[in-house]
Amino acid sequence: MIASRSLITRGVAAALVLTVAGVSHAQGGPPSTVTFTGGRGVISNTVAIPANAAVVWTSGTVPSVADTSAPADSPARWGDTRTQAISVLTAIEARLKEHGLGMKDVVYLRAYLVPDKAKGGTIDTQGWNQAYGQFFNTATNPVKPARSTVGVLALVNAAWLVEVEAFAVFPPK
Repeated sequence: MIASRSLITRGVAAALVLTVAGVSHAQGGPPSTVTFTGGRGVISNTVAIPANAAVVWTSGTVPSVADTSAPADSPARWGDTRTQAISVLTAIEARLKEHGLGMKDVVYLRAYLVPDKAKGGTIDTQGWNQAYGQFFNTATNPVKPARSTVGVLALVNAAWLVEVEAFAVFPPK
């Protein structure tokens, strides 16, 4: 019984290797340009990046103060999820510009969202999506990056509702 399981296991493993090799061969290897595929609505579910492409990864970017006249401990000082997300995406856009890139070069975003007390303690995905929609899947930037949105209990500053990491790829020359 053990010998036949071993043969079956080896046979399944060999078939898997051949199948994976066949799929890789059928696809023709890595793409020559960044390729966005599938997905629902405003995001892609996969992004293929060319071999040897240079990338830029941003650290978690947090919002800037929205209202300097608001008290330091006031939610108005930082704004709601939408306001904070616009601030964060604007900052990411500026960081990318330093490298000669723009939001059109973003292939993946990871957003951390905190429940908003002003919204009954729920995560304001609508506010996040509205801000995202100002930067992606637009007439001026039709790119739909792959994206993860993660709900977290809190960020380093208790007033922050949004933190985003971005991954961008240099276009081929």
